[in-house]
Amino acid sequence: MLHEILLSLSGHPSPLLRSASSNPHDDNADNNTSETNPANALTPPERALLASLAHLSDLHIQLLTSTAHIAAAHPSVICRAVASATDALHLAAFRRKVLAVEQTVLRGDAALVGAYNVVPLTAVVAEFAGWARRLEWLARVVEVMGEGCTGARVMDFLRGELQTGYRDVEEAARSLVGVAEAAWVKQVSAWVLYGRVPGFGEGDFFVRRVEGQEGREEFGCEMALLPRFVTAATAASMVFIGRSLNQIRAKSVGDYSLRGNDHLSTQLTRLAALRHPIDSATFARTIADIRNYLSRTILQRLLPLSRVLETLQLLRDFFLLRRGEFAMALTQQADEKIRSRWKRAENLAYQKRDGLGNVTVKEGEVAAVLARTWAAMGSMQGDHAEEDEGLELARDLLRLSMAKSRTATPMTPVLPEGEMPVIAPTPFRNLLFSVPVVLTLQIPSPLDLFLSQSDLQTYTAINSYLLSLRRAHIRLTDLWKITSLRRHHPAPPAPPYGSTRGGRERVLLFRQRHAARSGILRNAWATASAAIFFLGEIEGYLQMEVVAGLSDGFHRWLTTGKDEQRHDDDAPKQAPTAAGPPQDEDVNMLDDDLWLAESTTSSPPPSASPTDHQTRSLHDPQTLATAHRLYLRALIHRLLLTQQSFTDPLYELLVQIDHLVALVHRLHSVWAAADLEADAGVVDAFVDLEREERDVQGEIRGVEDRVKRGVEGLIGELRRLEGSAVLQGAGELGEGVEGEEEGEVLMRERGEYVPRRVGGIDRLLMKLDFGSWFGSGEGEGAADVTGEDVRF
Repeated sequence: MLHEILLSLSGHPSPLLRSASSNPHDDNADNNTSETNPANALTPPERALLASLAHLSDLHIQLLTSTAHIAAAHPSVICRAVASATDALHLAAFRRKVLAVEQTVLRGDAALVGAYNVVPLTAVVAEFAGWARRLEWLARVVEVMGEGCTGARVMDFLRGELQTGYRDVEEAARSLVGVAEAAWVKQVSAWVLYGRVPGFGEGDFFVRRVEGQEGREEFGCEMALLPRFVTAATAASMVFIGRSLNQIRAKSVGDYSLRGNDHLSTQLTRLAALRHPIDSATFARTIADIRNYLSRTILQRLLPLSRVLETLQLLRDFFLLRRGEFAMALTQQADEKIRSRWKRAENLAYQKRDGLGNVTVKEGEVAAVLARTWAAMGSMQGDHAEEDEGLELARDLLRLSMAKSRTATPMTPVLPEGEMPVIAPTPFRNLLFSVPVVLTLQIPSPLDLFLSQSDLQTYTAINSYLLSLRRAHIRLTDLWKITSLRRHHPAPPAPPYGSTRGGRERVLLFRQRHAARSGILRNAWATASAAIFFLGEIEGYLQMEVVAGLSDGFHRWLTTGKDEQRHDDDAPKQAPTAAGPPQDEDVNMLDDDLWLAESTTSSPPPSASPTDHQTRSLHDPQTLATAHRLYLRALIHRLLLTQQSFTDPLYELLVQIDHLVALVHRLHSVWAAADLEADAGVVDAFVDLEREERDVQGEIRGVEDRVKRGVEGLIGELRRLEGSAVLQGAGELGEGVEGEEEGEVLMRERGEYVPRRVGGIDRLLMKLDFGSWFGSGEGEGAADVTGEDVRF
């Protein structure tokens, strides 16, 4: 029977142990004969001892079967490695224990063999004390690695089991943690050293292939497949390193200067030196060292800082509307296209009832509007103007297209500083063409190392917001270009007819007609003037204080490594140029910014040590990407794009302004037709001009009231936002470090980018004091002033 027990413990099923363990407490078993069942000859204490050995045998057999299946068929490489290690380390140790017990018995060692070569069953059971807990724990591990388990889940589970309190379980968990993390580090090594997604077990790797622009292969990160000891910042660094290596490999086919990046494999020793279980801070430092090494060796040639600055200037000029002529030309060309479509529809309406369906703008027409915008901007410069490189770059990269349904963007890790704020869904993009139209940018490689599709979507939302404000302002000011509405038109008859009685009567008729029409439009001009002032102050606040302040601070940080908000009388430090040797202060500034040194000198000094490079490489592409997202996050927050309670009323106000402008133009056309009918006898039998004039005047009165209420509501919302906690810390410019949070001070000391504290709604509200226009008790006469008499 002892031989049967040892064979069963080694992994061979035994009928003796199985029957003995089936009912170890059955006292009636002694009454049965031993011929039918040998286990019935055992006493209840012996059956209880055999039951514990049978449990070990069952656990061993179950683990052998499960680990073999997982090691052969599981989709996760890490789970396969853990299953193989479970069999090779722990189950093999159990089998060695069984062999050791057998050798002890065969030698007749007194530790197990008593007098007359009797081996007590209790001594055999005592030899395997403690193995039940270890095998049961291994069974739990195998159960965790069931169907659908990922390597990250196994590593997190094993790392948690290090705190069980049992020494043997802790040692087993530590050994399996080392195996699992070693397998995962091998996958990470293939990605961060060679830019390759593991060919086997790709579904369990945190890097995913996704389709990017124009069918290009992009890579994103799935945080659920990362173990918990990997922070979001470290994950972003790993994704960035692999994407960079992929682009370097693709570009090295035609660029010999980018070849020879195999020396990055020398960084393998850093990953191999990691101790298990991996410490989160140590792993983050290792990945940061690899990223800085890559930035110093290859990325300076692939993505120089000068190209980053050129792209940011392009985004600032055309998406954030620093070049005002772009917004003006685009608005004018879009309005011209809409007017031409309506004229065509009106002409077809006489022939076909479905002629109004031709008003819808097509995709090709939207693109043609942008092409005519570039032509208009080129004509503004004149024939002898110097070549505008920024305009040519924008002509190549910018696209105006109709917005489609949102597509899935590449997965990216969450920023360690927090998620990007949710932009209010107010449809500002509908105002330019009355259909969703957005300005987009084709991100060329390798600019996508720091500019992602989500960043571009943020720029697109900001552009639609700012462009809608500028468009409404331009359309209102264009009303003053309608000369016949502002002046006595046509002029009185010239002598000698003007001196006759008929001529004088005609002059008097013209003057009475002009006086009557001026009285009709008096409130409309006052409303338009007030709206122009409101839009002008809003635009001035958003452009001059928010956009300009944040953009200048970000540009200063890029070029100097720091952005200290100084008083106006402080003399700005000038960056060194290649025209002359740098001074002492400039040398210190170059030491703080590796990329600035790269852009002003031919190559970094060969004598610089790796430690010096590590302390100076602050502006590698991933650092730029992180800082750029912080800049965008601050920008959309300060622009009030996250406050739907402000953006929705603003959108409604812009719609009412468009309605007011359209009604004024319509009234002008009605009056022009009435003049032709009264003066030249040109009669349109299909139009009742008097009725249409009354209708338009009534609609203008209603729109005037809605514009007034819209402006009142927006000012009230601004006052509410000023007093709320939403914009705390954004109301005043910070001078130095006083009043700043302690975290921002530490970030500035480390050379990290901290957005400026720009804005000041209180100053905006002081400018928007409309005086008697919104005064209480003024009644309807409050707006009965001319456009020139409106005070704010």
